[in-house]
This record gives sequence, structure tokens and C-alpha cells, in this order.
Amino acid sequence: MNDAQAPLDLPDAIADEAQLDDLLSRPTGEVVDVLGRLEGDLAVIGGGGKIGPSLAAMACRARDAAGGGGRIFVIDRFPDESVRDRLAAAGAEPIACDLFDPSAVASLPDAANVIYMVGMKFGTSAAPAATWAVNALLPAAVAEGYRGARIVAFSTGCVYALTPSGSAGSVETDPLEPIGEYANACVARERIFEYLAARHGTATVQVRLNYAVEMRYGVLVDLAEAIAAGEPVDVTMGQFNCIWQGDVNAAVIRLIDHAACPPLAINLTGPDKLAVRQVATRLAKRMGKPVAFTGAESDTALLSDASRAFRLLGEPPTPIERVIDWTAGWITRGRPTIGKPTHFQSRDGRY
Repeated sequence: MNDAQAPLDLPDAIADEAQLDDLLSRPTGEVVDVLGRLEGDLAVIGGGGKIGPSLAAMACRARDAAGGGGRIFVIDRFPDESVRDRLAAAGAEPIACDLFDPSAVASLPDAANVIYMVGMKFGTSAAPAATWAVNALLPAAVAEGYRGARIVAFSTGCVYALTPSGSAGSVETDPLEPIGEYANACVARERIFEYLAARHGTATVQVRLNYAVEMRYGVLVDLAEAIAAGEPVDVTMGQFNCIWQGDVNAAVIRLIDHAACPPLAINLTGPDKLAVRQVATRLAKRMGKPVAFTGAESDTALLSDASRAFRLLGEPPTPIERVIDWTAGWITRGRPTIGKPTHFQSRDGRY
């Protein structure tokens, strides 16, 4: 069992996106150690989205701090050229690739280590076929192409059923009983990686994330924006888990060391089970705003127990109470968000 990570030097508030991006990509000593020992190159596939750029930047900073010489590729479609430029400036090597094109996949550089981040959630209800294609077809192409690598693949806590609100949440040995098309497609993604790991002996980790938060998106931003707009907060999904995205980045990089065959499934979230009503009340007080509520707390919620991750990695070092305060200040000052609600309140799996 590893000791808890040392707390980071955390500011009282986050002033702007430059400071935010610095915090999200700041490697811990454990991450520097991993990159210092890493054999071969690292490919971050689907790394141009919400989490990927800061994760790749953290890997680059850790590699440089450790004096390592491995290359870090970030593979994505890169519809936003500015993301590609930021990654290059951080020391990564961005590669534009359509993963639906077999010839493009075949031309990707070799890498001994892969972090797989491709997924489709939002818009599932309007385009279920595309959701299944992204979440089930593309993993097969990557798992075949990188059969000799260690693969850490992002999944989601949505693969579980709702659990009693009084429980600690789902554990990795629970049956996968997803609700809705998106969650079912995510189980398919896991099964594809599992099948090809068994076929090729590929060491793999399946990371069931629930939920990453930072200042520009996440459950806390959803709540703070509703309060700022004077909208009532729905408490029907009365509880949730979340984890600071910088801690997600660090954990995922460290999980390269724990890739195994059969694959290791691991829940990744914070240690706290948070009540929507209590968090919204704290946000509202910090923002100097009133808050109203609608609905009543159900007796079940989407909750994950991350005890296995804590035994392997220690608990996340960033207190969620600090992140709540950061979020309140960020939204109050009108700082930018990406404008994509999580729909964490959904109980029918529709996104």
C-alpha cells in the first residue's frame, strides 16, 4: 500500500486560464519518477479533447524534470489548431489522424506505452450509431495496432448501475449493468480491450472515471452556473463523486506501472461522497448568491468506490473543498467555461 501523496502547494484562487493550465499539468514527484523510469515512447491517443492536453503536458513536464528522452505523441483529429500548437509548445509531438482510416492508423508511430482517451458521450441520444462506432470500433483498431504496448484506457463510472445512496458506491468486481446507449457502448469499449488483451497478452488498465472537474467544466461548474443564473438546482440525483482533473492526470500516468493481463479495472474518483444540496449551498454562500432547489433526493445515485485506486496510488492530494472554492470564484468573476454541461443529473442514461 502506498502512502498518500504529499499535498501540493495550492493557491487560494485561480486567476486565469494560464494559471489553471499550469496547475492541471503540474507533475507530482511520483509522476516524475514514472517518466524517469519509462521505457520507450508514450502515445496519448484522443489527447486533443478536454483532459488530454493537460495530461500530455504533465507527461512532458515530468519527462523533462526526470531528464528522460522518450517521445510523447498526441494523436487526435485536432479540429482546433490552437490545441495542436499548445501541445507542441509543451514538448509533445501532435499527430493528426482519423482513427476510422485504417491506413492512417497503420502509419502511426510505435510506442511502448499508450494512454487511450477516445470516447463519445454528448449527442448520444441524437446519434447512437456514431456513439457505438467511436466507443466500440476504434478501440479494436488501436488495441490491434498497439498490441505490444502497455495500454491505460479511459472508461467511465457509468458502466455501473445506480447504487443505494447510503452505500460507498460500486466496486470493480460489481456486475456491469449500464443504463442507456452511451453507457452500454462504454461497456463494449471495455470488452473490446479485454478481448484483445487476452488474445495478444496486452497489459491493460481500464480506468472508470467518475467525474473529473476543473474550472471550465464538470459537475461543480454545472452547479455554480445554475446558481449564477438564478436557476433552481435539481437534487434528484442527490449525491455524486468527483476528482480534480490534475489528480486524474497524475493517476492515469502512474497507472502505466500497473498495466496487467487480464486487464486491471480501477475506479478513479475522489474519496468523498458529495451531496448536491450541501455543495450547492456552499457554492452559493461563496458566490454571495441565493440558491433554490427542485426535486427530492432519490434513494439511489451513480457512485463509485475508489478504494482500490487509493491502495495502489494513495488518495488524491487536492482537497475537493479547495476545488469548490476555486469554482465559486471562477464563475463569480465570469471566467470562461467550455459550455458543455455534464448532465450528471440524468438517471436514464440519455446524454
